[in-house]
Amino acid sequence: MGMVVQADVSTNPNLPIQKKVLHAGKGEIPNFKHGTKVTFHFVAKRLDSETILLDDSRKWTKPMELIFGKKFKLESWEMSLETMRVGEVASFTTKRVYTHSYPIVAKTLRDNFLPDKCGGGEGHSHKKKKASGHMCGMMAMQAEGGLGYDDLNQLMKSPEDLEFIFELLHVEQPEDYEKESWQMDADEKLSSVPALKSEGNTLFGAKDYTGASEKYTAALGRLEQLMLREKPGEEEWEELLDLKIPLLLNLAQCRLSLRDYYPVIEHCDEVLKHDPQNVKALFRRAKANVGAWNPGQAKTDFQAAMDLDTSLVNTCKKEILAVEKLEQNKNSADKEKMTKLFS
Repeated sequence: MGMVVQADVSTNPNLPIQKKVLHAGKGEIPNFKHGTKVTFHFVAKRLDSETILLDDSRKWTKPMELIFGKKFKLESWEMSLETMRVGEVASFTTKRVYTHSYPIVAKTLRDNFLPDKCGGGEGHSHKKKKASGHMCGMMAMQAEGGLGYDDLNQLMKSPEDLEFIFELLHVEQPEDYEKESWQMDADEKLSSVPALKSEGNTLFGAKDYTGASEKYTAALGRLEQLMLREKPGEEEWEELLDLKIPLLLNLAQCRLSLRDYYPVIEHCDEVLKHDPQNVKALFRRAKANVGAWNPGQAKTDFQAAMDLDTSLVNTCKKEILAVEKLEQNKNSADKEKMTKLFS
């Protein structure tokens, strides 16, 4: 990539990208290796007849972030940014051969980062039309009148040379920041699961059940993404399931501690689908069914749990008696209400 940049990003007017430094940066040019994370602001302008502002990330909800090597749709941005120092502001006049995908990228960025009221410059059209319902990409584009923005529709029909002005704010090497799930490959996702589980366990021990839930949920999400790559029932899929079940049980206990009963039932249902004799899932689902007031199912689960684990007999019998007492109290209360209603 470095040799390509030396060839293409230059002050030579005959090359596809022409650079002009507007404000010098600090230090040496960083090493922009695969996985490097850059944070920057950008301005995009049309140059066809007069300079017309397209986008300015300073007016958006957050600066841009880009991970090198993740096949960002605008190749020229990586080529330009990796010639810059931190703190540098530079203009890159970019030929249309590198700008044809800008309208698609800009649509995604505007949809995600524009505030409710956009303050574009003169000639800056943000007329957006919304389509109802879910449609594939091409159908949605047709229903919305293209990309949903008049200026981007025009650029799609007639690609032009553009000027991009970048301000490079931060550069982080892959080992210096915590990757989000989408930035990880399969091996990185798998290796991150035990750490997330351990962090969840620590938070649970500190009675931070919400924080623990977030860690367990993140770990489950990564496992589920990996399981989608495998065929159900095969060895690799079963190994991932073996990692998933303890996390489901831990998450169920967190939600139970937070008295959020329906997710507990859902998580335990999933465990019992694969492991019908899982005592922890039966007991936790029983407790959740009490909280959600499904007394019949609660008693059935307590009975099943003590049938499988005799050490729980006394505990489960007490729980069943407590449920039956609650049922009696509820029946008495209901009768009293009915009596008052018809007296």
